[in-house]
Amino acid sequence: MNTPNKLTLIRIVLIPVFMVVYVLQFDIPYGKYVAALIFCAAAFTDFLDGYIARKNNIVTDFGKFMDPLADKLLVSTALILFVWNQRLNPFIVIIIVSRDFIISGVRLIAANKGKVIAASYWGKFKTLVQMLMILMLILDWSYPIYVHLTNFVVVLAFALTVISLVDYLWKNREFYIKG
Repeated sequence: MNTPNKLTLIRIVLIPVFMVVYVLQFDIPYGKYVAALIFCAAAFTDFLDGYIARKNNIVTDFGKFMDPLADKLLVSTALILFVWNQRLNPFIVIIIVSRDFIISGVRLIAANKGKVIAASYWGKFKTLVQMLMILMLILDWSYPIYVHLTNFVVVLAFALTVISLVDYLWKNREFYIKG
């Protein structure tokens, strides 16, 4: 197994660890900081495995399938935990998770036609802002400016989710609209 695939597996293993630490954060010294550190480590493996795979031109079927799945599991786990502890509106989570399912569906259709659809800049920017949003929600500092900034980042992440979905569907309509 190559290094990018090992990093993907590490990310998958970190997801339940993050979940347990986040849920038990008040029973663990500096619990929210530990949860934030675990989330950042998992998110960093996403960047690192992609960087190594591109640099060394390492592409495997396992990586093509598991890397995006690991990303979706990490983000979805965090978002569901935020609904659980009432830090995030369920409507926002449903839209974000639905967007990921829709894009995965279009990618599957394209793959069946022998095409690979790369992530767009909108999608990459959306992911960056979502990761920042998740980190800010984990830290949950009560300073008024931080609360306002967190709310702004949540709205921005939601807007970028919708914008990137519309952009993605428009650019790849050939795969799901018969013409």
